[in-house]
Amino acid sequence: MKKVLGWVLLFLLVFWIGTNPGPAADVARSIADGVAQIFTNIGTFFVNLSNG
Repeated sequence: MKKVLGWVLLFLLVFWIGTNPGPAADVARSIADGVAQIFTNIGTFFVNLSNG
């Protein structure tokens, strides 16, 4: 059942990207920006930790 659900979700994702490329790109860009911000914050944390 999990495998079928995974394939259905993948199909729906590909269909959404194919029919709405602009909004899909915006969502992907937002996710990438969020992940980049997380890693930037982790780096800042360790820099501040090492500086005392």
